[in-house]
Amino acid sequence: MSSEQTPTPEAAPDTAGTATGTDARPGRLTAAAALAALEGLALVAGGAWMLVGGLVGHPDDRTSALTGGVTLIVLALLPLLAARGLLARRGWSRGPAVITQIMALPVAYSLLQADSVAIPAGIALAVVSVTSLVLLLNPATTKALGIRGPGNADK
Repeated sequence: MSSEQTPTPEAAPDTAGTATGTDARPGRLTAAAALAALEGLALVAGGAWMLVGGLVGHPDDRTSALTGGVTLIVLALLPLLAARGLLARRGWSRGPAVITQIMALPVAYSLLQADSVAIPAGIALAVVSVTSLVLLLNPATTKALGIRGPGNADK
């Protein structure tokens, strides 16, 4: 058998890490991952700010400040892991990403009810959350993640 007839590793399609093989990742999926990562990084920054304020500043309740900071940093893991999964085109990652957006909507609403500088943050959070939900529920994103709808398990 000659070397021309044996397949070489370079000739084999690269399907590692993709749900549908050689298809390119849609821009919607990349955008959804970027927005999820942005939310995760914002939670890390807020948690770090609370931790530093609780350690060096003069908070009313140091324990609450430290607990709040640690909680925000731990909560940041959900959107950050979801963003990583979305970039890697893992089907499981859409669930945590959608849950993150649904949890962010009441937070955005409460920020919009404030009479302070929190209103622009509420607007930004609402826009990011709704945009992310639209991107995550888009049929192109669903297909790229290899998610099948009800009744399509055999296809």
